[in-house]
Amino acid sequence: MSSIREEARRMKLAAPHLAAAPIEQRNAALENIAKELEKHQVEIFQANALDLQEAMEEGIAPAIQKRLKYDAVKMRDSIAGLRELEKLDDPVGQVLLERELDEGLVLRRVTVPIGVIGVIFEARPDAMVQVASLCIKSGNCAILKGGKETAGTNRALFEIIQKAVLEAGLPEHSLFQAQQHSEIDELLACDQDVDLLIPRGSNRFVRYIMEHTKIPVMGHSSGICHIYADEKADPEKAIPVIVDAKTQYPAACNAVETLLVNRQIAGKFLPKAASALAKAGVRLRGTKEAAELLERAADTGLWRAAANPGEDAETNHATEESAKRPRIAPEDIMDEEDFATEYNDLVISIRLVENVREAVEHINSFGSHHTDCILTEDDAAAEYFMQMVDSAGVYRNCSTRFADGYRYGFGAEVGISTGKLHARGPVGLDGLVTYKYRLVGGGQIVADYASGKKQFHHRDL
Repeated sequence: MSSIREEARRMKLAAPHLAAAPIEQRNAALENIAKELEKHQVEIFQANALDLQEAMEEGIAPAIQKRLKYDAVKMRDSIAGLRELEKLDDPVGQVLLERELDEGLVLRRVTVPIGVIGVIFEARPDAMVQVASLCIKSGNCAILKGGKETAGTNRALFEIIQKAVLEAGLPEHSLFQAQQHSEIDELLACDQDVDLLIPRGSNRFVRYIMEHTKIPVMGHSSGICHIYADEKADPEKAIPVIVDAKTQYPAACNAVETLLVNRQIAGKFLPKAASALAKAGVRLRGTKEAAELLERAADTGLWRAAANPGEDAETNHATEESAKRPRIAPEDIMDEEDFATEYNDLVISIRLVENVREAVEHINSFGSHHTDCILTEDDAAAEYFMQMVDSAGVYRNCSTRFADGYRYGFGAEVGISTGKLHARGPVGLDGLVTYKYRLVGGGQIVADYASGKKQFHHRDL
Protein backbone atom coordinates (compact mmCIF):
# COMPACT_ATOMS: atom_id res chain seq x y z
CA MET A 1 0.00 0.00 0.00
CA SER A 2 1.27 3.49 -0.88
CA SER A 3 2.38 5.85 1.85
CA ILE A 4 0.64 9.22 2.16
CA ARG A 5 3.83 10.94 1.01
CA GLU A 6 4.02 8.79 -2.14
CA GLU A 7 0.34 9.26 -2.90
CA ALA A 8 0.54 13.03 -2.36
CA ARG A 9 3.40 13.15 -4.89
CA ARG A 10 1.30 11.25 -7.46
CA MET A 11 -1.65 13.54 -6.80
CA LYS A 12 0.48 16.61 -7.35
CA LEU A 13 1.29 15.30 -10.84
CA ALA A 14 -2.34 14.30 -11.49
CA ALA A 15 -3.81 17.62 -10.29
CA PRO A 16 -3.35 19.57 -13.57
CA HIS A 17 -5.09 16.76 -15.47
CA LEU A 18 -8.09 16.76 -13.13
CA ALA A 19 -8.19 20.57 -13.30
CA ALA A 20 -8.32 20.36 -17.09
CA ALA A 21 -11.13 17.79 -17.14
CA PRO A 22 -14.28 19.30 -18.71
CA ILE A 23 -17.23 20.05 -16.45
CA GLU A 24 -19.33 17.41 -18.25
CA GLN A 25 -16.86 14.74 -17.13
CA ARG A 26 -16.75 15.98 -13.52
CA ASN A 27 -20.55 16.10 -13.40
CA ALA A 28 -20.71 12.59 -14.83
CA ALA A 29 -18.59 11.45 -11.90
CA LEU A 30 -21.11 12.99 -9.48
CA GLU A 31 -23.99 11.27 -11.24
CA ASN A 32 -22.10 7.96 -11.08
CA ILE A 33 -21.61 8.41 -7.33
CA ALA A 34 -25.35 9.06 -6.81
CA LYS A 35 -26.28 5.93 -8.76
CA GLU A 36 -23.71 3.75 -6.99
CA LEU A 37 -24.89 4.91 -3.57
CA GLU A 38 -28.44 3.84 -4.45
CA LYS A 39 -27.21 0.53 -5.83
CA HIS A 40 -25.06 -0.36 -2.80
CA GLN A 41 -27.09 1.10 0.05
CA VAL A 42 -27.59 -2.28 1.75
CA GLU A 43 -23.83 -2.84 2.06
CA ILE A 44 -23.35 0.72 3.32
CA PHE A 45 -26.07 0.35 5.98
CA GLN A 46 -24.61 -2.98 7.11
CA ALA A 47 -21.16 -1.44 7.51
CA ASN A 48 -22.68 1.46 9.44
CA ALA A 49 -24.61 -0.89 11.75
CA LEU A 50 -21.32 -2.54 12.74
CA ASP A 51 -19.74 0.86 13.40
CA LEU A 52 -22.70 1.91 15.54
CA GLN A 53 -22.60 -1.34 17.52
CA GLU A 54 -18.92 -0.84 18.24
CA ALA A 55 -19.50 2.78 19.24
CA MET A 56 -22.21 1.69 21.67
CA GLU A 57 -19.95 -0.97 23.19
CA GLU A 58 -17.19 1.60 23.63
CA GLY A 59 -19.55 3.93 25.50
CA ILE A 60 -19.45 6.80 23.01
CA ALA A 61 -21.85 9.57 24.05
CA PRO A 62 -25.37 9.36 22.54
CA ALA A 63 -25.01 12.84 20.98
CA ILE A 64 -21.93 11.63 19.10
CA GLN A 65 -23.56 8.32 18.17
CA LYS A 66 -26.25 10.30 16.38
CA ARG A 67 -23.56 11.82 14.18
CA LEU A 68 -22.20 8.36 13.31
CA LYS A 69 -25.49 7.08 11.93
CA TYR A 70 -25.84 6.79 8.16
CA ASP A 71 -29.39 5.70 7.41
CA ALA A 72 -31.93 6.01 4.60
CA VAL A 73 -32.58 9.68 5.46
CA LYS A 74 -28.90 10.62 5.28
CA MET A 75 -28.51 8.53 2.13
CA ARG A 76 -31.39 10.46 0.59
CA ASP A 77 -29.79 13.75 1.60
CA SER A 78 -26.42 12.67 0.17
CA ILE A 79 -27.95 11.81 -3.18
CA ALA A 80 -30.01 15.02 -3.24
CA GLY A 81 -26.84 16.97 -2.47
CA LEU A 82 -25.00 15.32 -5.35
CA ARG A 83 -27.80 16.15 -7.78
CA GLU A 84 -27.91 19.77 -6.58
CA LEU A 85 -24.14 20.00 -6.92
CA GLU A 86 -24.38 18.77 -10.52
CA LYS A 87 -26.66 21.71 -11.37
CA LEU A 88 -24.26 24.36 -10.10
CA ASP A 89 -22.07 26.31 -12.51
CA ASP A 90 -18.49 25.23 -13.05
CA PRO A 91 -16.33 27.15 -10.56
CA VAL A 92 -13.24 26.55 -12.73
CA GLY A 93 -12.33 28.82 -15.64
CA GLN A 94 -14.39 31.81 -14.56
CA VAL A 95 -12.87 35.07 -15.82
CA LEU A 96 -12.77 37.46 -12.86
CA LEU A 97 -10.92 40.25 -14.61
CA GLU A 98 -10.09 41.06 -18.23
CA ARG A 99 -7.91 44.12 -18.81
CA GLU A 100 -5.94 45.41 -21.77
CA LEU A 101 -2.70 46.83 -20.35
CA ASP A 102 -1.73 48.18 -23.75
CA GLU A 103 -2.70 47.41 -27.28
CA GLY A 104 -2.21 43.69 -27.84
CA LEU A 105 -1.31 43.01 -24.19
CA VAL A 106 -4.29 41.44 -22.36
CA LEU A 107 -4.41 40.29 -18.75
CA ARG A 108 -7.03 37.87 -17.44
CA ARG A 109 -7.60 36.60 -13.89
CA VAL A 110 -9.11 33.12 -14.16
CA THR A 111 -10.31 30.73 -11.45
CA VAL A 112 -8.40 27.46 -11.05
CA PRO A 113 -8.56 24.57 -8.55
CA ILE A 114 -6.36 24.81 -5.48
CA GLY A 115 -4.68 21.53 -6.42
CA VAL A 116 -4.22 18.85 -3.75
CA ILE A 117 -6.35 19.18 -0.62
CA GLY A 118 -6.13 17.11 2.53
CA VAL A 119 -9.43 16.89 4.41
CA ILE A 120 -9.50 15.37 7.88
CA PHE A 121 -13.09 15.19 9.03
CA GLU A 122 -15.04 14.12 12.08
CA ALA A 123 -16.98 10.92 12.55
CA ARG A 124 -19.82 11.75 10.18
CA PRO A 125 -20.04 9.35 7.23
CA ASP A 126 -22.05 11.74 5.05
CA ALA A 127 -19.03 14.07 5.19
CA MET A 128 -17.14 11.53 3.04
CA VAL A 129 -19.69 11.98 0.24
CA GLN A 130 -19.87 15.78 0.63
CA VAL A 131 -16.12 16.33 0.70
CA ALA A 132 -15.25 13.97 -2.16
CA SER A 133 -17.99 15.34 -4.43
CA LEU A 134 -17.07 18.98 -3.79
CA CYS A 135 -13.42 18.29 -4.53
CA ILE A 136 -14.25 16.49 -7.78
CA LYS A 137 -16.68 19.20 -8.94
CA SER A 138 -14.08 21.90 -8.22
CA GLY A 139 -11.30 19.94 -9.95
CA ASN A 140 -9.23 19.25 -6.83
CA CYS A 141 -7.42 16.06 -5.92
CA ALA A 142 -8.17 15.08 -2.33
CA ILE A 143 -6.68 12.97 0.44
CA LEU A 144 -9.58 12.04 2.73
CA LYS A 145 -9.29 10.91 6.35
CA GLY A 146 -12.52 10.21 8.20
CA GLY A 147 -13.08 9.48 11.88
CA LYS A 148 -12.08 6.06 13.23
CA GLU A 149 -15.56 5.64 14.76
CA THR A 150 -17.02 5.07 11.29
CA ALA A 151 -14.06 3.37 9.65
CA GLY A 152 -16.19 0.62 8.09
CA THR A 153 -18.80 3.01 6.70
CA ASN A 154 -16.13 5.35 5.33
CA ARG A 155 -14.33 2.46 3.65
CA ALA A 156 -17.54 1.29 1.97
CA LEU A 157 -18.41 4.81 0.82
CA PHE A 158 -14.93 5.57 -0.49
CA GLU A 159 -14.76 2.38 -2.56
CA ILE A 160 -18.06 3.32 -4.21
CA ILE A 161 -16.94 6.92 -4.83
CA GLN A 162 -13.54 5.87 -6.20
CA LYS A 163 -15.13 3.40 -8.63
CA ALA A 164 -17.61 6.04 -9.83
CA VAL A 165 -14.86 8.61 -10.40
CA LEU A 166 -12.69 6.20 -12.40
CA GLU A 167 -15.67 5.12 -14.52
CA ALA A 168 -16.12 8.77 -15.50
CA GLY A 169 -12.57 8.72 -16.89
CA LEU A 170 -11.01 11.05 -14.32
CA PRO A 171 -7.36 10.53 -13.29
CA GLU A 172 -6.54 7.47 -11.18
CA HIS A 173 -5.00 9.55 -8.42
CA SER A 174 -7.86 12.02 -8.03
CA LEU A 175 -8.84 10.67 -4.60
CA PHE A 176 -7.10 8.72 -1.83
CA GLN A 177 -8.41 7.48 1.50
CA ALA A 178 -6.13 7.56 4.54
CA GLN A 179 -7.36 4.98 7.04
CA GLN A 180 -4.81 4.94 9.87
CA HIS A 181 -4.54 7.59 12.58
CA SER A 182 -0.75 7.50 12.18
CA GLU A 183 -1.15 8.74 8.61
CA ILE A 184 -2.33 12.14 9.85
CA ASP A 185 1.17 13.16 10.99
CA GLU A 186 2.58 11.90 7.69
CA LEU A 187 0.04 14.04 5.83
CA LEU A 188 1.02 17.11 7.88
CA ALA A 189 4.60 16.72 6.61
CA CYS A 190 3.61 16.78 2.90
CA ASP A 191 4.02 20.54 2.51
CA GLN A 192 5.74 20.15 -0.86
CA ASP A 193 2.77 18.38 -2.45
CA VAL A 194 -0.39 19.22 -0.46
CA ASP A 195 -1.68 22.74 -1.08
CA LEU A 196 -4.32 23.05 1.65
CA LEU A 197 -5.54 21.22 4.75
CA ILE A 198 -9.14 21.39 5.96
CA PRO A 199 -9.57 19.81 9.41
CA ARG A 200 -13.03 19.23 10.87
CA GLY A 201 -13.24 18.11 14.48
CA SER A 202 -12.70 19.18 18.07
CA ASN A 203 -11.02 22.41 19.12
CA ARG A 204 -8.01 20.48 20.41
CA PHE A 205 -7.67 18.45 17.21
CA VAL A 206 -7.83 21.47 14.88
CA ARG A 207 -5.31 23.32 17.03
CA TYR A 208 -2.99 20.32 16.79
CA ILE A 209 -3.23 20.39 12.99
CA MET A 210 -2.54 24.12 12.84
CA GLU A 211 0.49 23.86 15.10
CA HIS A 212 2.13 20.83 13.45
CA THR A 213 2.22 21.63 9.75
CA LYS A 214 3.63 24.13 7.26
CA ILE A 215 0.66 23.53 4.95
CA PRO A 216 -1.97 26.32 4.93
CA VAL A 217 -4.96 25.33 7.09
CA MET A 218 -8.54 26.44 6.49
CA GLY A 219 -11.26 25.80 9.03
CA HIS A 220 -12.37 26.53 12.55
CA SER A 221 -11.31 25.17 15.90
CA SER A 222 -14.61 25.70 17.71
CA GLY A 223 -18.23 26.68 17.21
CA ILE A 224 -19.33 28.88 20.09
CA CYS A 225 -22.46 30.42 18.58
CA HIS A 226 -24.70 32.99 20.29
CA ILE A 227 -28.28 34.19 20.14
CA TYR A 228 -29.11 37.62 21.57
CA ALA A 229 -32.75 38.29 22.48
CA ASP A 230 -33.07 42.04 22.14
CA GLU A 231 -35.46 44.36 23.97
CA LYS A 232 -37.72 44.33 20.88
CA ALA A 233 -37.70 40.55 20.38
CA ASP A 234 -41.03 38.93 19.48
CA PRO A 235 -41.34 35.91 21.85
CA GLU A 236 -43.67 34.03 19.49
CA LYS A 237 -41.06 34.22 16.77
CA ALA A 238 -37.92 34.15 18.91
CA ILE A 239 -38.39 31.19 21.24
CA PRO A 240 -38.86 28.55 18.50
CA VAL A 241 -35.67 29.90 16.90
CA ILE A 242 -33.74 29.44 20.16
CA VAL A 243 -35.05 25.90 20.67
CA ASP A 244 -34.25 24.92 17.08
CA ALA A 245 -30.75 26.40 17.25
CA LYS A 246 -29.99 24.37 20.38
CA THR A 247 -31.87 21.11 19.86
CA GLN A 248 -32.22 20.43 16.12
CA TYR A 249 -28.69 18.97 16.06
CA PRO A 250 -26.87 19.85 19.31
CA ALA A 251 -23.60 18.17 18.30
CA ALA A 252 -23.16 20.44 15.27
CA CYS A 253 -20.73 23.35 15.26
CA ASN A 254 -23.53 25.78 14.34
CA ALA A 255 -25.75 24.88 17.30
CA VAL A 256 -26.22 27.79 19.71
CA GLU A 257 -24.17 27.54 22.92
CA THR A 258 -24.99 30.85 24.63
CA LEU A 259 -28.26 32.76 25.00
CA LEU A 260 -27.94 36.47 25.82
CA VAL A 261 -31.12 38.21 26.99
CA ASN A 262 -31.76 41.94 27.30
CA ARG A 263 -32.48 42.83 30.94
CA GLN A 264 -35.51 44.94 29.95
CA ILE A 265 -37.41 41.83 28.83
CA ALA A 266 -35.65 39.15 30.88
CA GLY A 267 -38.33 38.96 33.60
CA LYS A 268 -40.95 37.68 31.16
CA PHE A 269 -38.90 36.41 28.22
CA LEU A 270 -36.34 34.24 30.01
CA PRO A 271 -38.83 32.04 31.92
CA LYS A 272 -40.65 31.37 28.65
CA ALA A 273 -37.44 30.56 26.78
CA ALA A 274 -36.09 28.49 29.68
CA SER A 275 -39.36 26.52 29.90
CA ALA A 276 -39.25 25.73 26.19
CA LEU A 277 -35.60 24.67 26.41
CA ALA A 278 -36.14 22.56 29.53
CA LYS A 279 -39.13 20.88 27.92
CA ALA A 280 -36.83 19.95 25.03
CA GLY A 281 -34.39 18.34 27.47
CA VAL A 282 -31.82 21.14 27.60
CA ARG A 283 -29.72 21.63 30.76
CA LEU A 284 -29.47 25.29 31.74
CA ARG A 285 -26.26 26.96 32.90
CA GLY A 286 -25.77 30.67 33.49
CA THR A 287 -24.78 33.59 35.64
CA LYS A 288 -25.95 34.06 39.23
CA GLU A 289 -28.23 36.86 37.99
CA ALA A 290 -29.92 34.56 35.47
CA ALA A 291 -30.21 31.80 38.07
CA GLU A 292 -31.89 34.11 40.58
CA LEU A 293 -34.33 35.40 37.96
CA LEU A 294 -35.39 31.85 37.07
CA GLU A 295 -35.63 30.95 40.75
CA ARG A 296 -38.03 33.83 41.36
CA ALA A 297 -40.05 32.77 38.33
CA ALA A 298 -40.20 29.20 39.65
CA ASP A 299 -41.29 30.36 43.10
CA THR A 300 -44.08 32.56 41.72
CA GLY A 301 -45.32 30.04 39.18
CA LEU A 302 -44.31 32.15 36.19
CA TRP A 303 -42.50 29.13 34.76
CA ARG A 304 -45.80 27.25 34.46
CA ALA A 305 -47.62 30.22 32.97
CA ALA A 306 -44.85 30.42 30.39
CA ALA A 307 -45.01 26.73 29.60
CA ASN A 308 -48.82 26.53 29.61
CA PRO A 309 -50.36 29.88 28.65
CA GLY A 310 -53.91 30.34 29.93
CA GLU A 311 -53.56 28.06 32.98
CA ASP A 312 -53.74 29.36 36.54
CA ALA A 313 -50.18 29.74 37.82
CA GLU A 314 -51.39 29.35 41.43
CA THR A 315 -52.79 25.86 40.88
CA ASN A 316 -51.28 23.17 43.12
CA HIS A 317 -49.03 20.99 40.92
CA ALA A 318 -47.73 17.46 41.25
CA THR A 319 -44.17 16.79 42.42
CA GLU A 320 -43.11 15.44 39.03
CA GLU A 321 -44.13 18.71 37.37
CA SER A 322 -42.18 20.70 39.96
CA ALA A 323 -39.06 18.81 38.87
CA LYS A 324 -39.52 20.23 35.39
CA ARG A 325 -39.24 23.82 36.55
CA PRO A 326 -36.54 25.56 34.52
CA ARG A 327 -33.82 26.33 37.04
CA ILE A 328 -30.07 26.81 36.93
CA ALA A 329 -28.65 24.46 39.57
CA PRO A 330 -25.99 25.81 41.97
CA GLU A 331 -23.31 23.72 40.26
CA ASP A 332 -24.28 25.27 36.92
CA ILE A 333 -23.74 28.89 37.94
CA MET A 334 -21.02 30.14 35.62
CA ASP A 335 -17.88 32.22 36.02
CA GLU A 336 -16.82 34.68 33.33
CA GLU A 337 -14.32 32.33 31.69
CA ASP A 338 -16.92 29.54 31.42
CA PHE A 339 -18.61 31.36 28.55
CA ALA A 340 -15.79 30.24 26.23
CA THR A 341 -17.33 26.73 26.34
CA GLU A 342 -18.53 24.68 23.39
CA TYR A 343 -20.94 21.98 24.59
CA ASN A 344 -21.97 20.09 21.44
CA ASP A 345 -24.74 18.73 23.62
CA LEU A 346 -28.15 19.63 25.11
CA VAL A 347 -26.64 22.31 27.38
CA ILE A 348 -26.87 26.10 27.03
CA SER A 349 -25.26 29.09 28.77
CA ILE A 350 -27.45 32.05 29.76
CA ARG A 351 -26.48 35.64 30.52
CA LEU A 352 -28.37 38.91 30.85
CA VAL A 353 -27.01 42.01 29.09
CA GLU A 354 -27.96 45.67 29.19
CA ASN A 355 -28.28 46.32 25.45
CA VAL A 356 -27.14 45.31 21.98
CA ARG A 357 -23.73 46.90 22.53
CA GLU A 358 -23.02 44.74 25.56
CA ALA A 359 -24.25 41.70 23.63
CA VAL A 360 -21.83 42.46 20.80
CA GLU A 361 -18.96 42.94 23.24
CA HIS A 362 -19.69 39.58 24.84
CA ILE A 363 -19.89 37.80 21.48
CA ASN A 364 -16.68 39.32 20.14
CA SER A 365 -14.92 38.42 23.41
CA PHE A 366 -16.14 34.85 23.93
CA GLY A 367 -17.34 33.72 20.51
CA SER A 368 -15.48 31.70 17.91
CA HIS A 369 -16.49 34.00 15.01
CA HIS A 370 -18.68 31.24 13.57
CA THR A 371 -22.38 32.22 13.52
CA ASP A 372 -24.32 34.58 15.79
CA CYS A 373 -27.92 35.82 15.74
CA ILE A 374 -30.01 38.72 17.02
CA LEU A 375 -33.73 38.29 17.71
CA THR A 376 -35.40 41.68 17.31
CA GLU A 377 -38.01 43.71 15.48
CA ASP A 378 -35.82 46.82 15.80
CA ASP A 379 -34.08 47.57 12.50
CA ALA A 380 -31.47 49.85 14.08
CA ALA A 381 -30.46 47.28 16.71
CA ALA A 382 -30.32 44.56 14.05
CA GLU A 383 -28.12 46.65 11.76
CA TYR A 384 -25.75 47.52 14.63
CA PHE A 385 -25.48 43.84 15.57
CA MET A 386 -24.88 42.63 12.01
CA GLN A 387 -22.30 45.34 11.38
CA MET A 388 -20.39 45.00 14.65
CA VAL A 389 -20.36 41.26 15.35
CA ASP A 390 -17.11 39.91 13.90
CA SER A 391 -18.31 36.50 12.72
CA ALA A 392 -18.48 34.57 9.48
CA GLY A 393 -22.28 34.47 9.76
CA VAL A 394 -24.51 37.14 11.35
CA TYR A 395 -28.24 36.43 11.40
CA ARG A 396 -31.48 38.16 12.32
CA ASN A 397 -34.54 36.24 13.51
CA CYS A 398 -33.49 32.80 12.29
CA SER A 399 -31.72 29.73 13.63
CA THR A 400 -27.92 29.50 13.63
CA ARG A 401 -28.38 26.00 12.19
CA PHE A 402 -28.84 27.61 8.76
CA ALA A 403 -25.02 28.03 8.63
CA ASP A 404 -24.54 25.18 6.20
CA GLY A 405 -23.29 24.90 2.64
CA TYR A 406 -26.25 22.84 1.46
CA ARG A 407 -28.75 25.28 2.99
CA TYR A 408 -26.88 28.19 1.39
CA GLY A 409 -27.27 26.54 -2.01
CA PHE A 410 -23.57 25.66 -2.31
CA GLY A 411 -24.46 22.03 -3.06
CA ALA A 412 -22.73 21.00 0.17
CA GLU A 413 -19.74 22.17 2.15
CA VAL A 414 -16.25 20.90 2.73
CA GLY A 415 -16.16 22.70 6.08
CA ILE A 416 -16.77 26.05 7.76
CA SER A 417 -14.04 28.64 7.99
CA THR A 418 -13.89 31.31 10.67
CA GLY A 419 -10.74 32.82 9.18
CA LYS A 420 -10.73 35.93 7.02
CA LEU A 421 -8.33 34.93 4.25
CA HIS A 422 -9.52 33.22 1.05
CA ALA A 423 -12.81 31.71 2.27
CA ARG A 424 -15.15 32.42 5.19
CA GLY A 425 -18.28 30.71 6.50
CA PRO A 426 -19.52 27.49 4.83
CA VAL A 427 -16.90 26.56 2.25
CA GLY A 428 -18.49 25.33 -0.95
CA LEU A 429 -17.23 25.33 -4.52
CA ASP A 430 -16.13 28.99 -4.53
CA GLY A 431 -13.90 28.33 -1.53
CA LEU A 432 -12.14 25.46 -3.28
CA VAL A 433 -10.78 27.52 -6.16
CA THR A 434 -8.13 30.18 -6.34
CA TYR A 435 -7.03 32.06 -9.45
CA LYS A 436 -4.12 32.61 -11.78
CA TYR A 437 -3.20 35.56 -14.00
CA ARG A 438 -2.91 34.86 -17.72
CA LEU A 439 -1.13 37.55 -19.73
CA VAL A 440 -1.13 37.31 -23.53
CA GLY A 441 1.01 39.64 -25.61
CA GLY A 442 2.69 39.99 -28.97
CA GLY A 443 6.37 40.46 -28.15
CA GLN A 444 6.12 43.39 -25.72
CA ILE A 445 9.08 44.06 -23.39
CA VAL A 446 9.20 45.99 -20.09
CA ALA A 447 12.16 48.12 -21.24
CA ASP A 448 9.91 50.03 -23.64
CA TYR A 449 7.60 51.04 -20.77
CA ALA A 450 10.43 51.79 -18.35
CA SER A 451 12.04 54.14 -20.86
CA GLY A 452 8.77 55.91 -21.64
CA LYS A 453 8.75 54.72 -25.24
CA LYS A 454 5.37 53.08 -24.59
CA GLN A 455 2.59 53.82 -22.10
CA PHE A 456 0.08 51.57 -20.34
CA HIS A 457 -3.55 52.51 -20.82
CA HIS A 458 -5.16 49.86 -18.52
CA ARG A 459 -8.54 49.49 -20.20
CA ASP A 460 -11.01 47.01 -18.74
CA LEU A 461 -12.58 44.89 -21.45
